[in-house]
Amino acid sequence: MDPGDEIVAIVDEGNNVVGSAARREMRARRLPHRSTYILVFNSEGEIYVQKRTMTKDVFPGYYDPAAGGVVLAGESYPEGARRELEEEMGIRDVPLQGLFEFYHADDNSRVWGAAFRCVYDGEVTLQEEEVESGAFMAVEAVFRAAATEPFTPDGLYVLRRYVDAAGG
Repeated sequence: MDPGDEIVAIVDEGNNVVGSAARREMRARRLPHRSTYILVFNSEGEIYVQKRTMTKDVFPGYYDPAAGGVVLAGESYPEGARRELEEEMGIRDVPLQGLFEFYHADDNSRVWGAAFRCVYDGEVTLQEEEVESGAFMAVEAVFRAAATEPFTPDGLYVLRRYVDAAGG
């Protein structure tokens, strides 16, 4: 299926589901929707950072410290997070810890996000259509790189909020 044809949950400003639409319509009309953000750490405390492909519909070629994506119609945040983690990175059956929900708006989208974290030391299998490359990095190195490289603003927001809450 073409990603633009995926049917995503559409929400109101209070994060209540009010309908559904094809992903391309949601993007074209900048409809508020739900998305998941999964911070994938290894047991050393490093975070996995992806480089998005140039064909992504938002932030093509950007680095992203969070795996995840839009929540499909009829899907819960945890269901969407598990699906996206398996699709993007080949990670399955790993416990996800819910962190927080938030609202993020920019020129590209209006999104209600749910952040999760997990620890994973296994093999990563990247989804070629969405992820060009990736590697585990020290969290401090991510913030340093973000000063000179393009990073997704919502992914950086999630990581910064997580680090701030953890006292780091």
